Amino acid sequence: MAVCARLCGVGPSRGCRRRQQRRGPAETAAADSEPDTDPEEERIEAGAAALAGAGGGRGAGPSPPPRCSLLELPPELLVEIFASLPGTDLPSLAQVCTKFRRILHTDTIWRRRCREEYGVCENLRKLDITGVSCRDVYAKRINPRVKSGRFMKILPDYEHMEYRDVYTCLLHRYRHILGLWQPDIGPYGGLLNVVVDGLFIIGWMYLPPHDPHVDDPMRFKPLFRVHLMERKSATVECMYGHRGPHNGHIQIVKKDEFSTKCNQTDHHRMSGGRQEEFRTWLREEWGRTLEDIFHEHMQELILMKFIYTSQYDNCLTYRRIYLPPSHPDDLIRPGLFKGTYGSHGLEIVMLSFHGKRARGTKITGDPNIPAGQQTVEIDLMHRIQLPDVESLRSFNELSRIVLEVREQVRQEQQQREDGAEDGEGRAPQSPREPQRGPAQPSVELPAEKGGGPADGEAAAAAAPAPEQPAQSGQGQPFVLPVGVSSRNEDYPRTCRMCFYGTGLIAGHGFTSPERTPGVFILFDEDRFGFIWLELKSFSLYSRVRATFRNAEAPSPQAFEEMLKNIQSLTS
Repeated sequence: MAVCARLCGVGPSRGCRRRQQRRGPAETAAADSEPDTDPEEERIEAGAAALAGAGGGRGAGPSPPPRCSLLELPPELLVEIFASLPGTDLPSLAQVCTKFRRILHTDTIWRRRCREEYGVCENLRKLDITGVSCRDVYAKRINPRVKSGRFMKILPDYEHMEYRDVYTCLLHRYRHILGLWQPDIGPYGGLLNVVVDGLFIIGWMYLPPHDPHVDDPMRFKPLFRVHLMERKSATVECMYGHRGPHNGHIQIVKKDEFSTKCNQTDHHRMSGGRQEEFRTWLREEWGRTLEDIFHEHMQELILMKFIYTSQYDNCLTYRRIYLPPSHPDDLIRPGLFKGTYGSHGLEIVMLSFHGKRARGTKITGDPNIPAGQQTVEIDLMHRIQLPDVESLRSFNELSRIVLEVREQVRQEQQQREDGAEDGEGRAPQSPREPQRGPAQPSVELPAEKGGGPADGEAAAAAAPAPEQPAQSGQGQPFVLPVGVSSRNEDYPRTCRMCFYGTGLIAGHGFTSPERTPGVFILFDEDRFGFIWLELKSFSLYSRVRATFRNAEAPSPQAFEEMLKNIQSLTS
């Protein structure tokens, strides 16, 4: 009873949780039908007031300040108090007493919890649902099983739906699938973002722009959605195909993993058969027809991807991924980037920083280097100063510089393995503030002149002379060497700085993988490039400009563990 007194402020209540446990169903129902004024509560309050008055009459000292009970507060104030509590605590609060339970039926409380915890900003009385067209909201579809022509609604009547049902039956129930996920589609992977979109939970598949337009915004299409068709029942619908939403299923397999299943895969088929499906997929995936692709090897890769991915019919398993944590001393802000990969088209790469190294991990992949593998690794302790523009046009000159740096890295690694002390008394320099003037001690090259960071977009006119180091606020001229192929010729002509790095290459089926030397080129805050020496190829990367909720790693250790897990799936 003391617990009840502390919660309610007036001693035991007829609606007390502990008392209800001793009552039978009939007594509980009768208590719920009683008015809010409880004789027992009134007797206790009257007794407390009498005692206070008697004590004050004896002149024993100043009377204690009057105690304010939660039950004495006006309902509108209790609504404000309860609306500020986490939604997961409200069911327990409803069991304290009948008055609390009745107040918690106020829809504004649950509307605020939906808005603050899940970002829901829609009005249930407005049939203007974010994420679906007005035609989907108002449309009615003829039930093919009913020959009389009766209609059934695709979406429910939100006039009779409450935010409490939205919170408890939809948002809270499916909260574990919100965030970023990588589908298990063999070597191809993918990027799924599950969000609360209006009064729906929708799984959006993010796709890179059409090759080779790396600076264009991302494309996305819905794969599934969850919403309430009835007050207490959430409905899962598959959005794959071109025949509208249809019956689907979601199963939360374990922590950080769930799977989807389509129960009506006939909705994925088209009347023109597989040929029509392929041509439609090709227009959506590549923005062109097969006749526009003259490269025979590229045609084979495209056809292979269609055959492999279409067999899943949106029955997929997803594993959670996190965005990389950011630190003040990072070279640039980490995150997701779109990159060019030759005949494979554009792919999504996650750039993350790990002390003296940076890594690019594939979120989407291809048959050579599958999703989850580290496509590039940058050594931030070995800065490369490019030669003047004329010398840079020679691939042999660039290759000579990079190979000498690789030999330097190999020697330093050998010395560490042998236990030799290699510059222990020298503090390492930050990549943002490289040494100017003479060559850096870690790279013994005539061309290793230090250079300050620069704004790559604003420094084209103020580029320094080729033989002098770049100063702070200036960019360094950049041009691709002759013979290096690039899918996108519209690359920046100035760069901030360059570093030695390695890129992962392999045969078809991820056979004979090996890391080969290359050059990491930082253009600006949102773009970088990588020259693959052995392939004589250049990849340009551009930042994914999108905001993702529920994508932060709970800890740096959790992010590192995530990287290991997605890499082990395709190793």
